[in-house]
Amino acid sequence: MTLTVGKSVMRIDAVAKVKGEALYPGDFQMPDMAFMKVLFAFRPHAIIHRIDTRKAESLPGVLAVFTAKDVPNNEYGLIAPDQPVLCGPGSTKSYADHVRFYGDQVALVVADSEEIASEALRLIDVEYEDLPVLTDPRLAMKTDALLLFPDRDSNVFCHYRIRKGNLEEGFKNADVVIEGYYQTPAQEHAYLQPEAGISYVDEEGRITVVVGGQWTHEDQEQIAHALAIPVDRVRVIYPAIGGAFGGREDMSVQIILALAILRLSERGIRRPVKIIWSREESMFGHHKRHPYFIKTRWGATKEGKVTAADVEIIADGGAYMYTSTKVLGNATLMCTGPYEIPNVNVDSYAVYTNNIPNGAFRGFGGPQGSFAAESQMNKLAEALGLDPVEIRMKNLLREGSLLSVGTPLPPGVSIDRVVNACALQAGWVQTGKGWKKPELAGDSSSSARRGLGFACSYKNVGFSFGAPENCWATIELRGSDTIDEAIVYHSGAEVGQGSHTIFLQMAAEALDLPLEKVHLVASDTAYTPNSGSASASRMTFMAGNSIRGAAKLALEKWGNEERPAVATYQYRPPKTTPYDPETGKSEPNFAYGYVAEAVEVSVDLETGQIKIDKVVCADDVGKAVNPQLVQGQIDGAIVQAAGYAVLENFIQQDGLPITRTLSTYLIPTVLDVPGEVDSVVLEYPDPIGPYGARGMGEMPYLPLVPALIDAVHSATGVWFDQFPLTPERVFSALESTAR
Repeated sequence: MTLTVGKSVMRIDAVAKVKGEALYPGDFQMPDMAFMKVLFAFRPHAIIHRIDTRKAESLPGVLAVFTAKDVPNNEYGLIAPDQPVLCGPGSTKSYADHVRFYGDQVALVVADSEEIASEALRLIDVEYEDLPVLTDPRLAMKTDALLLFPDRDSNVFCHYRIRKGNLEEGFKNADVVIEGYYQTPAQEHAYLQPEAGISYVDEEGRITVVVGGQWTHEDQEQIAHALAIPVDRVRVIYPAIGGAFGGREDMSVQIILALAILRLSERGIRRPVKIIWSREESMFGHHKRHPYFIKTRWGATKEGKVTAADVEIIADGGAYMYTSTKVLGNATLMCTGPYEIPNVNVDSYAVYTNNIPNGAFRGFGGPQGSFAAESQMNKLAEALGLDPVEIRMKNLLREGSLLSVGTPLPPGVSIDRVVNACALQAGWVQTGKGWKKPELAGDSSSSARRGLGFACSYKNVGFSFGAPENCWATIELRGSDTIDEAIVYHSGAEVGQGSHTIFLQMAAEALDLPLEKVHLVASDTAYTPNSGSASASRMTFMAGNSIRGAAKLALEKWGNEERPAVATYQYRPPKTTPYDPETGKSEPNFAYGYVAEAVEVSVDLETGQIKIDKVVCADDVGKAVNPQLVQGQIDGAIVQAAGYAVLENFIQQDGLPITRTLSTYLIPTVLDVPGEVDSVVLEYPDPIGPYGARGMGEMPYLPLVPALIDAVHSATGVWFDQFPLTPERVFSALESTAR
């Protein structure tokens, strides 16, 4: 038996990326290539009355200028088609002449060079009527607020309710009640590769778009929808992709690249078209992590048993829906943490504003919900004089425990073992009186104070709440008497996480072949069947099951003397169900991952500067298909979450993005990463995961912020209900407390 699952084999793309040979979308060059630039709105809310493109069109070297009237079906959107491809008059859709955020796209210029296209943009004359700007979702949801979409009756586009037990009775039985009002910030994805791509007509006459994304077939469908052409006339190819983190789930340049090819072809111009956004365009042109406002009240008995939780969530959806409803669904479930609470009320809302749209970002609503839930749990522990690990052990979900939505978790619940492992690794000890937190040594002569904090979380694997979920794979076996080569056809995106290496490892294991005999054709809608998105921590789980199914069928055909043996398999996991509109009852997810973290910090009392000394992360991955890649995901998630916690401060004022460059929006450098990351990789198999594997790319992100804030409280005695914990914010709070 050839064993590849469980080994840290080298990534199949490692050498090409290290040597600079891997081609990213911006690297592609084709003969007689034209270049495209976008005219953005540069204002948060307005009506476009007129667009005059004549001067731009007459500039030598300009091939075409496109506006809303050139888009066959001027709409797109993952959840709902509420966003115009181009804003302006002459559209096929009502109110597409409205600009709703700074980065709305108004016109496209295709020219012989980028320089000519940029010059032509300046020659386009647009007449705007500015409208009042709404940037606070709490104000935008009021009944008398200006409607961003005049054909809707409210700016609230999603409302979920959970009603479990008797909330009044739950608080009556509580000895301690803790109230909190938490605010989470926007966050920029800051992936290495800004949005870029190239489009052309391929040998089969298909409009072909080479671009970075997270779901080739969804991109293909949205392009076809906006262009009003059959799906099979569109081809989407993903080459190397410079990071995603959810930021490439929604459209950026995909539709406009295809639109340019469609309209140029109609004019008899058969030239490839290329676009590369600047970093600034990337930062105001694509969505962010949702800012949340969470008001919550938890009650517990003096023994530490949580009896009730009442939560209100308001999510800033920004100008368009994007994936806000799905993100809100996760936050609604996770705002009460991985705990069995008998009495729960949750009301959550997603609201349109004139801010940059907000959408998917690593954790997908989990970090926001986890911040509130874990902060509440840590405050309850303090109020009751209980250790933070001890109070969690009294309340954690276990096999058969009922979630807030009234149904049990799927089999394989391991959060109690994960918390146990993290606590022990971080120095906690079990005594006759329960868990006891370790004491940290400090230097009394220094202005720095050390603190240790704890938090835990859980996160869905796969699409949630009834969203259709499946994944296809095709395997072709070649040879005569023995299998000389196996080719795996799979659309799953490689966005830097190592998925393509994992695909081959699982295929080699399933086929009992050496890894070098297995090859991959990936992420090309012309050849690879629909895989679903590289998101929701689902790709290893879903792809592994589809590849194993295809391998089994291919081996059966091989055994029946078929040469080559080709088999296609569609994996469908157990169904999930949506929230009941009145009670919230549902079976939200078919699998979960579980994680706990302890964070050690040093806080300089004189400057407010926070230094993350150590993070202990215990993560149940089910099965580490490639342990080195698991380690990389843990390290990356912690660094990214650390940036979210203490450094990254995305500022918008009246709908205008202020921090739209990497010189004003600071992300972690090597000097900002934790001094030590101690990963505890646990392998409690998921009953339906491939080789027992659970998804894990998002899980280590979730508990970092609340654990760090607990550590800062441990060091300073001050709770922070809002972040990032910039030195200014920390110093101001310490100074206020000192008064």
